[in-house]
Amino acid sequence: MPYASNSDLPPAIRSHLPEHAQDIFRAAFNHAFMSYQGDQRQEEIAHRIAWAAVKRQYEKVGDMWVKRD
Repeated sequence: MPYASNSDLPPAIRSHLPEHAQDIFRAAFNHAFMSYQGDQRQEEIAHRIAWAAVKRQYEKVGDMWVKRD
C-alpha cells in the first residue's frame, strides 16, 4: 500500500535511511505501486524500484547510508 508520509514507512527503512533518502524511497515506492496495479508482485516490485532509486543517490558505508558525491 502507498505511504502517506515517512512515518508510515516500515521501521527498518525509517531507522536506517536519512530523511531525504526516505523521501526518495516513499516517492518511488508510491509511483511504482500505482504503476503496477493488478500485478501479483506489485508490492515486491515497488520495493525493488524504491531501493534502486535510493541507491542512485545514496550508498551504504558501513552501517550508514550517505549521499553520493
